[in-house]
Amino acid sequence: MSIVVPRSIIDNDLYKLSMQQAVLALYPDVEAEYLFVNRRAGKDKFTRQFCDRLGASIEAMADLKLTDEEYQYMKSMPWFSPSYVEYLKNYRFDPRRVTIQCVDDNLQLRIRGPWRDAIWDEVPLMSVISELWFEPHFLISTNGCPPDKWNYDGQTVKAEQKAQRLLEAGAVFTDFGTRRRRSFLSQDMLVRAMSGVAQNGQYPGKFVGTSNVLLAMKYGLKPIGTMAHEWIQAHSVLGSLRHANRAALDAWVKVYHSALGTALTDTYTTSSFFEDFDPYYARLYDGIRHDSACPFKFTDNAVAHYHKLGIDPMSKTIIFSDSLDVDLAIKILRYCEGKIRCAFGIGTHFTNDFPGLLKALNMVIKLVKLGGVDVVKLSDDIRKAIGEKDAVRVARYVHCGIPLDAAMDTPFSAS
Repeated sequence: MSIVVPRSIIDNDLYKLSMQQAVLALYPDVEAEYLFVNRRAGKDKFTRQFCDRLGASIEAMADLKLTDEEYQYMKSMPWFSPSYVEYLKNYRFDPRRVTIQCVDDNLQLRIRGPWRDAIWDEVPLMSVISELWFEPHFLISTNGCPPDKWNYDGQTVKAEQKAQRLLEAGAVFTDFGTRRRRSFLSQDMLVRAMSGVAQNGQYPGKFVGTSNVLLAMKYGLKPIGTMAHEWIQAHSVLGSLRHANRAALDAWVKVYHSALGTALTDTYTTSSFFEDFDPYYARLYDGIRHDSACPFKFTDNAVAHYHKLGIDPMSKTIIFSDSLDVDLAIKILRYCEGKIRCAFGIGTHFTNDFPGLLKALNMVIKLVKLGGVDVVKLSDDIRKAIGEKDAVRVARYVHCGIPLDAAMDTPFSAS
């Protein structure tokens, strides 16, 4: 049985490691639970064969560990403490944290364990699921894709063309493609190609780096990332539901001070975030990240908020990361000109762009319980909400003033 395993403990996005360090520093004994959600449930079929291969892959992940080279690389990063690097050196993935089954062609996956360890799991598991989904013999048996379609012809050229368009437009951009990549090879080819274009020409734009720590090390690039929704979700329990954003921003500063200073806005809707994003945080944090709903309206609201606080928006940056492609990124860039600085984290469009073949999986793995208490993500798009339904209703009431008995689109439930 063929399996897929991440190449390393650091074949992971930086924000998983930065959050892991923060959890170790502040909340080392808290238990957590995560849930896999396939947003196209009923359309994407997960067979028993897939489930068996995924289980074998998860078991094999227990052998992952830092190499000496990776250990030295992690020690060189200024935001990681020596004690955390030692923790990561001794870290081993525990397959017992993960339970999986395929029921009625749907994949059910949960992660349960100490938050300090389970926080590492999301991105590697998603990359494994994605790569297994697209392997040729699996495609032949379940999805009808002939083996001669499974190749990488033209992918390097395509990546170079995307990079050149963005660089010529003046965009600052990053690869965010680990979670839903077609394979490790597809991401490796992408990062190598874009790095080469950026280094070999004089452009107004800049390829900043990659979220993938292993590939950043391999190609001498900057690893990019700060916090994810789970950090803010958790502080609805560790702090308060009403002011989870404030508690999360405060806790982050305790660990990182002024480093890794991009705040994520839409966990409990951006309007609620801005209520807590007062002059202190708005000046302290370098910028904010957009991850749902209209990027143009978000830009206007962010600019207005900074102006209201007496802060020049041109001294701050919006990181856009929601379902971007090159065309949309350039449109957003033009819209932001003269208003606020912007940069782009582009994922699936970079690492899983194979026209004519299967679409990338529309999946997430999200935190749903902390210390046995339900936590939710609302988002600025209710269709992306995740959590137990009653908990979602309470969060919408607390953050948005929506009555508990109000109708809503059904979010993805943890039930």
